[in-house]
Amino acid sequence: MTARGTPADYFDGMYAGAEDPWGFETRWYDQRKHDVTVACLPRRRYRSAFEPGCSTGMLTRRLALRCDRLLAVDIAAAAVASARRRLADQPHVRVERMSVPDEWPAVADDRFDLIVLSELGYYFDDAGWDRLVARTVDSLAPGGTLVAVHWRPAVAEHVRGGDEVHRLLDGVDGLARTARHEEADFLLDVFLRVPPPARSVAQADGLW
Repeated sequence: MTARGTPADYFDGMYAGAEDPWGFETRWYDQRKHDVTVACLPRRRYRSAFEPGCSTGMLTRRLALRCDRLLAVDIAAAAVASARRRLADQPHVRVERMSVPDEWPAVADDRFDLIVLSELGYYFDDAGWDRLVARTVDSLAPGGTLVAVHWRPAVAEHVRGGDEVHRLLDGVDGLARTARHEEADFLLDVFLRVPPPARSVAQADGLW
Protein backbone atom coordinates (compact mmCIF):
# COMPACT_ATOMS: atom_id res chain seq x y z
CA MET A 1 0.00 0.00 0.00
CA THR A 2 2.71 2.46 0.89
CA ALA A 3 6.46 2.82 0.60
CA ARG A 4 6.54 5.09 3.70
CA GLY A 5 5.97 4.14 7.33
CA THR A 6 5.23 0.43 7.11
CA PRO A 7 7.74 -1.06 4.63
CA ALA A 8 6.52 -2.61 1.39
CA ASP A 9 7.96 -6.02 2.22
CA TYR A 10 5.56 -6.25 5.18
CA PHE A 11 2.64 -6.50 2.74
CA ASP A 12 4.50 -8.88 0.42
CA GLY A 13 5.15 -11.10 3.42
CA MET A 14 1.52 -11.04 4.48
CA TYR A 15 0.32 -12.16 1.04
CA ALA A 16 3.09 -14.75 0.78
CA GLY A 17 1.70 -16.40 3.89
CA ALA A 18 -1.95 -16.34 2.79
CA GLU A 19 -3.90 -15.38 -0.31
CA ASP A 20 -6.33 -13.38 1.84
CA PRO A 21 -4.28 -12.49 4.96
CA TRP A 22 -6.89 -10.18 6.52
CA GLY A 23 -9.84 -12.46 5.78
CA PHE A 24 -11.67 -9.90 3.64
CA GLU A 25 -13.22 -12.66 1.53
CA THR A 26 -14.56 -14.79 4.38
CA ARG A 27 -15.36 -12.70 7.45
CA TRP A 28 -18.86 -11.34 7.98
CA TYR A 29 -17.32 -8.30 9.71
CA ASP A 30 -15.57 -7.21 6.50
CA GLN A 31 -18.47 -8.08 4.22
CA ARG A 32 -20.77 -5.94 6.36
CA LYS A 33 -18.22 -3.10 6.66
CA HIS A 34 -17.83 -3.00 2.88
CA ASP A 35 -21.62 -2.87 2.48
CA VAL A 36 -21.81 -0.01 5.00
CA THR A 37 -19.04 1.84 3.16
CA VAL A 38 -20.87 1.73 -0.16
CA ALA A 39 -24.20 2.55 1.48
CA CYS A 40 -22.66 5.77 2.88
CA LEU A 41 -21.74 7.11 -0.58
CA PRO A 42 -23.80 10.30 -0.93
CA ARG A 43 -24.19 10.12 -4.72
CA ARG A 44 -26.03 7.48 -6.69
CA ARG A 45 -23.30 7.44 -9.37
CA TYR A 46 -19.67 8.58 -9.74
CA ARG A 47 -17.88 9.47 -12.94
CA SER A 48 -14.31 8.60 -11.93
CA ALA A 49 -13.13 6.93 -8.71
CA PHE A 50 -9.81 6.01 -7.13
CA GLU A 51 -9.21 3.34 -4.47
CA PRO A 52 -5.60 3.18 -3.21
CA GLY A 53 -4.77 0.11 -1.16
CA CYS A 54 -7.44 -2.08 -2.77
CA SER A 55 -6.04 -5.40 -1.47
CA THR A 56 -7.81 -8.33 -3.17
CA GLY A 57 -10.64 -6.20 -4.53
CA MET A 58 -13.55 -7.12 -2.27
CA LEU A 59 -14.56 -3.50 -1.68
CA THR A 60 -13.55 -2.64 -5.24
CA ARG A 61 -16.17 -5.06 -6.53
CA ARG A 62 -18.89 -3.18 -4.66
CA LEU A 63 -17.59 0.25 -5.67
CA ALA A 64 -17.58 -0.81 -9.31
CA LEU A 65 -21.39 -0.94 -9.26
CA ARG A 66 -21.52 2.80 -8.53
CA CYS A 67 -18.78 4.14 -10.83
CA ASP A 68 -18.37 4.78 -14.54
CA ARG A 69 -14.57 4.43 -14.16
CA LEU A 70 -12.62 3.05 -11.24
CA LEU A 71 -8.86 2.83 -10.70
CA ALA A 72 -7.82 0.49 -7.87
CA VAL A 73 -4.18 0.11 -6.84
CA ASP A 74 -2.08 -1.77 -4.31
CA ILE A 75 1.64 -2.15 -3.65
CA ALA A 76 1.54 -5.95 -3.22
CA ALA A 77 1.82 -7.87 -6.50
CA ALA A 78 -0.20 -10.81 -5.13
CA ALA A 79 -3.04 -8.52 -4.07
CA VAL A 80 -3.09 -6.86 -7.50
CA ALA A 81 -3.25 -10.27 -9.19
CA SER A 82 -6.18 -11.34 -7.00
CA ALA A 83 -8.04 -8.09 -7.56
CA ARG A 84 -7.54 -8.32 -11.32
CA ARG A 85 -9.05 -11.81 -11.33
CA ARG A 86 -11.98 -10.64 -9.24
CA LEU A 87 -12.66 -7.62 -11.49
CA ALA A 88 -11.90 -9.29 -14.83
CA ASP A 89 -15.54 -9.02 -15.91
CA GLN A 90 -15.68 -5.28 -15.16
CA PRO A 91 -14.08 -3.49 -18.14
CA HIS A 92 -14.55 -0.06 -16.55
CA VAL A 93 -12.28 -1.06 -13.63
CA ARG A 94 -8.49 -0.88 -13.88
CA VAL A 95 -6.26 -2.52 -11.27
CA GLU A 96 -2.61 -1.46 -11.10
CA ARG A 97 0.41 -1.96 -8.88
CA MET A 98 1.33 1.39 -7.35
CA SER A 99 3.09 2.65 -4.22
CA VAL A 100 1.17 5.62 -2.90
CA PRO A 101 1.77 8.44 -2.15
CA ASP A 102 5.15 8.39 -3.94
CA GLU A 103 3.34 7.13 -7.03
CA TRP A 104 0.00 8.70 -7.88
CA PRO A 105 -2.25 8.66 -10.95
CA ALA A 106 -1.99 11.70 -13.20
CA VAL A 107 -5.32 13.49 -13.11
CA ALA A 108 -4.67 16.93 -14.70
CA ASP A 109 -8.09 18.57 -15.17
CA ASP A 110 -9.91 15.22 -15.02
CA ARG A 111 -10.02 14.90 -11.24
CA PHE A 112 -11.65 12.05 -9.37
CA ASP A 113 -15.10 12.67 -7.95
CA LEU A 114 -14.66 9.78 -5.49
CA ILE A 115 -11.60 8.64 -3.52
CA VAL A 116 -11.85 5.85 -0.95
CA LEU A 117 -9.22 5.45 1.77
CA SER A 118 -10.11 2.12 3.35
CA GLU A 119 -7.78 0.61 5.97
CA LEU A 120 -4.87 2.65 4.64
CA GLY A 121 -4.07 5.79 6.64
CA TYR A 122 -2.40 4.15 9.62
CA TYR A 123 0.50 2.70 7.61
CA PHE A 124 2.15 6.10 6.93
CA ASP A 125 4.68 8.06 8.93
CA ASP A 126 4.05 11.80 9.30
CA ALA A 127 5.75 12.76 6.03
CA GLY A 128 3.97 10.03 4.08
CA TRP A 129 0.64 10.92 5.67
CA ASP A 130 0.99 14.59 4.79
CA ARG A 131 1.80 13.72 1.20
CA LEU A 132 -1.09 11.25 0.97
CA VAL A 133 -3.56 13.85 2.22
CA ALA A 134 -2.21 16.59 -0.03
CA ARG A 135 -2.42 14.39 -3.12
CA THR A 136 -5.88 13.16 -2.17
CA VAL A 137 -7.27 16.68 -1.77
CA ASP A 138 -5.57 17.92 -4.94
CA SER A 139 -7.00 14.98 -6.90
CA LEU A 140 -10.60 15.50 -5.79
CA ALA A 141 -12.90 17.44 -8.07
CA PRO A 142 -14.82 20.34 -6.48
CA GLY A 143 -17.71 18.78 -4.59
CA GLY A 144 -16.08 15.34 -4.86
CA THR A 145 -16.43 12.68 -2.17
CA LEU A 146 -13.72 11.30 0.09
CA VAL A 147 -14.68 8.26 2.14
CA ALA A 148 -12.33 7.12 4.92
CA VAL A 149 -12.88 3.94 6.92
CA HIS A 150 -10.42 2.51 9.45
CA TRP A 151 -10.13 -0.14 12.17
CA ARG A 152 -10.07 1.34 15.68
CA PRO A 153 -8.40 -1.21 18.04
CA ALA A 154 -4.62 -0.93 18.44
CA VAL A 155 -2.41 -2.90 16.02
CA ALA A 156 1.34 -3.16 16.61
CA GLU A 157 2.21 -2.75 12.92
CA HIS A 158 0.24 0.49 12.55
CA VAL A 159 2.05 3.82 12.76
CA ARG A 160 -1.07 5.44 14.24
CA GLY A 161 -4.54 4.35 15.27
CA GLY A 162 -7.69 4.65 13.22
CA ASP A 163 -9.10 7.30 15.55
CA GLU A 164 -6.03 9.47 14.97
CA VAL A 165 -6.32 9.04 11.19
CA HIS A 166 -9.86 10.41 11.30
CA ARG A 167 -9.00 13.18 13.76
CA LEU A 168 -6.28 14.36 11.38
CA LEU A 169 -8.64 14.26 8.40
CA ASP A 170 -11.14 16.40 10.31
CA GLY A 171 -8.66 19.26 10.31
CA VAL A 172 -7.71 19.21 6.63
CA ASP A 173 -8.33 22.41 4.66
CA GLY A 174 -10.53 21.84 1.64
CA LEU A 175 -12.55 19.02 3.21
CA ALA A 176 -15.90 19.27 5.00
CA ARG A 177 -17.19 16.24 6.87
CA THR A 178 -20.84 15.51 6.06
CA ALA A 179 -21.40 12.10 7.66
CA ARG A 180 -19.93 9.79 10.29
CA HIS A 181 -20.62 6.16 11.09
CA GLU A 182 -19.04 5.08 14.38
CA GLU A 183 -18.77 1.63 15.92
CA ALA A 184 -16.44 0.07 18.49
CA ASP A 185 -14.59 -1.66 15.63
CA PHE A 186 -14.30 1.03 12.96
CA LEU A 187 -14.86 4.65 12.03
CA LEU A 188 -16.27 5.78 8.69
CA ASP A 189 -16.27 9.44 7.66
CA VAL A 190 -17.58 11.06 4.49
CA PHE A 191 -16.01 14.34 3.38
CA LEU A 192 -16.81 16.63 0.45
CA ARG A 193 -14.22 18.75 -1.37
CA VAL A 194 -14.97 22.42 -0.79
CA PRO A 195 -15.65 24.86 -2.30
CA PRO A 196 -18.45 24.70 -3.38
CA PRO A 197 -20.19 24.56 0.02
CA ALA A 198 -20.95 21.04 1.18
CA ARG A 199 -24.57 19.95 0.86
CA SER A 200 -26.37 17.03 2.45
CA VAL A 201 -27.88 14.24 0.36
CA ALA A 202 -31.37 15.69 0.87
CA GLN A 203 -30.18 19.18 -0.09
CA ALA A 204 -28.54 17.85 -3.23
CA ASP A 205 -31.85 16.12 -4.04
CA GLY A 206 -33.71 19.41 -3.71
CA LEU A 207 -35.67 18.44 -0.60
CA TRP A 208 -34.75 21.58 1.35
